[in-house]
Amino acid sequence: MKIAIAGLGYVGLSNGVLLAQHHEVVALDVVAEKVDQLNRRESPIHDPELTHFLTTRDLNLRATTDPRDAYEGADFVIVATPTDYEPESKKFNTKSIEAVIATVTEINPAAVMVIKSTIPIGYTAATRARLGIDNLIFSPEFLREGRALYDNLHPSRIVVGEDSERARVFAGLLAEGAEKQDIPTLFTGPDEAEAIKLFANSYLAMRVAYFNELDSYAMARGLDAEAMIRGISLDPRIGDHYNNPSFGYGGYCLPKDSKQLRASFGKVPQSLVGAIIESNSTRMDYIADSILAKGPRTVGVYRLAMKAGSDNSRSSAILEIMHRLLGAGVEVVVYEPGLDHLDVDHVPLVTDFDDFVGRCDLIICNRMEPALEPVRDKVFTRDVFGSN
Repeated sequence: MKIAIAGLGYVGLSNGVLLAQHHEVVALDVVAEKVDQLNRRESPIHDPELTHFLTTRDLNLRATTDPRDAYEGADFVIVATPTDYEPESKKFNTKSIEAVIATVTEINPAAVMVIKSTIPIGYTAATRARLGIDNLIFSPEFLREGRALYDNLHPSRIVVGEDSERARVFAGLLAEGAEKQDIPTLFTGPDEAEAIKLFANSYLAMRVAYFNELDSYAMARGLDAEAMIRGISLDPRIGDHYNNPSFGYGGYCLPKDSKQLRASFGKVPQSLVGAIIESNSTRMDYIADSILAKGPRTVGVYRLAMKAGSDNSRSSAILEIMHRLLGAGVEVVVYEPGLDHLDVDHVPLVTDFDDFVGRCDLIICNRMEPALEPVRDKVFTRDVFGSN
């Protein structure tokens, strides 16, 4: 079977590698550098499992910038293009998805298009009706940045927004490539599948916000946040997981998905989802104020990525903290050895660790890393458990 992938981000690349174990996969991206990297069996993103599979496994996988090469003859086309949230319109920008649909319809109208990008609730059904097509389905993705392939090899569940033979074939393809056996699989309507994605990520955002508010309380009252979290998490209904305080939730998914869900409520009464978003902003204000209270002259930002083991800094909480510090007139320097430039005015980028440490009198990091242990007396972090 031939499967095309539109988009070489975390979602597209991890699905492509998963499926290329048993099928022909052609990945399409507009960035020629990513295409060249993948064809050299180099991962364009930081992900240990992806790197391992690309360099050690026999994969029927190649990449191209030519849509016809990718889509022609494909049985399935997985759409994994970015859908950023636009505050002005209060919805995801789905133009990249629509561009893929138009091109696939022109080149290979028989292909089943499976949207893996996150979309608004009601999008699949509305798009089918608007375009007069029925070969479009949605299947949400549940993965972590930096562990994308692992999460596809060991999925918590497979959800497909259609109960049909083609939906079962597609779910079977995902299960075939996975290492986990007996994967819970759910076939729903398209609206329900879209809602599952947004509500699931908003729940995760709520959990982060909850433990961050607990940590803020502990900081203000001089209490031991670790002891409090351990005691609360021993309740099996709460669980000892996803409970490590941070500067705030960030990354590509949680901020935009919670905002899209809030917008989706429309006139339906809600207060919790809006409170989650407000809580995250309040947390970042409190962290910035706590840093400023220490009276630093120069603050060093150790890595911009949201999580340890990730190279993605989109919507990172530490970026938000940095902008708050800059607004207060504090000098800021950034240590990020993987970058050659920084798109923030008047903020020096430092790639030498010793130079970085020497420049600043306070270092902030969302997650503590071994490199910082020798200068721990300079470090401000709320990382209690050393985990993401």
